Amino acid sequence: MSGDGDSVRVGVLSLHNSKETKAILNAVDDLGHEGVWLRRENTAISIEDGDVTVEPEVDIIANRLLLSNTEEPAELLGLATTFERIRPMLNQPSAVLTAIHKFATAATLANWNIKVPDALLALSNDRLNQGRERFGDVGVYKSAIGTHGGGTWKVDLTEAVNPKVGNRQAFLQDLIERDDEHHRDLRVYIVDGEIIGAMYRYAPEGDWRTNVALGGDVLNATDEMPEEARETALYAAEVMELDYVGVDLIEGDDGWFVLEVNPTAGFKGLYKATNRSPAPFIAKVAIEQAGGSVEQSRVEDLAATLDDSEPRSMPRVDPGPDGEMPLIGYIEEVVVSGTSGSTQAYAKSDTGATRTSIDTSLAAEIGAGPIKSMTRVKSGSMKGGKARPVVDLVIGIAGTQHTVTASVEDRSHMDYPLLLGRDILQHYRVDVRRRVDEGGSGGDDDEQLLEE
Repeated sequence: MSGDGDSVRVGVLSLHNSKETKAILNAVDDLGHEGVWLRRENTAISIEDGDVTVEPEVDIIANRLLLSNTEEPAELLGLATTFERIRPMLNQPSAVLTAIHKFATAATLANWNIKVPDALLALSNDRLNQGRERFGDVGVYKSAIGTHGGGTWKVDLTEAVNPKVGNRQAFLQDLIERDDEHHRDLRVYIVDGEIIGAMYRYAPEGDWRTNVALGGDVLNATDEMPEEARETALYAAEVMELDYVGVDLIEGDDGWFVLEVNPTAGFKGLYKATNRSPAPFIAKVAIEQAGGSVEQSRVEDLAATLDDSEPRSMPRVDPGPDGEMPLIGYIEEVVVSGTSGSTQAYAKSDTGATRTSIDTSLAAEIGAGPIKSMTRVKSGSMKGGKARPVVDLVIGIAGTQHTVTASVEDRSHMDYPLLLGRDILQHYRVDVRRRVDEGGSGGDDDEQLLEE
């Protein structure tokens, strides 16, 4: 452990290339200490003759593993726990495990008398649907682990729902809306028990979810939010035992309710709204907990910029010609899931399509919906394109699940009910000679989707 005046080596455990990870590492360097990016390319833990060592060597670790994005969160939780047993860690694995499971979060907060929306998690189909009447005709249906608004639906509860989405547990939650036309919630970002910034998030046109990743607008709320919201957010962060966290709240007729807590909340929207980055504050906590010193004025100065440039500690490793991306075929059999069921279907890969698309009848069969917005699609010689509805889907490929926003279209004249776009194919290499079906021309799928 470093003493006063010594340089602290702060490791950021992050296997992805997020702006937030880069910003924290750059802030550590800018505060006069050394940021170390713990990635697949450069990280190892060794036990030899009873001695445990970490490569590269660090004094403290900031946990930035995106457990909601992985299909095997237990693997990464185990990795984080390994590090946490041998080095101090911000956002410890036990706290993160509770936070990434939305129902575990709700149950924890409710036990501490923090208001959360009424909810029901049931392991059987019968029990879940027996209880859905209490939520009225319209409610919220969520996968227990999800991210960026994926796996969250506003559903018609006159229809039955499933207790699982793919292989992930799902639950029902009360829909809280004070204004049907201008849906908004409040994101409060907290570091070490202090509010760094807060923003109101407004749902984009045609949607009801406010996630910045989905295109929602933001407005600075740091100085304007009600005292009840401020105190509720701080209390939630304390109860959840997280060193840095984004707390999402919504105002109902009976006050402020906590919707979720996010241990890896993004900075982009918050910085856009408040011109304040949490990264230097996270760096400060790590440095000081490891025995180093930081000038508070320098932290405030750095917070005025979101420096997400490539950090000095980015490992220089040649990934090889193919990297680690798995291989899939031109035609693949996948599992597609919605709110009322799952089924297997053939899917065609099309790297020219921005967005995945699904046949109307298949979407209805699995409960893919309801329609949450519209997208413009350019097809053939059509200059202006045409509007199509889009819905959330969970698509499983060889055991890996992807939550995507897919366009809905009549594909009955085509050979395959699913078209995999770049939203999924970016994670794979495609072998155009490989196909799991025995025939079929592929139909007329040569359409290019425009970004929303």
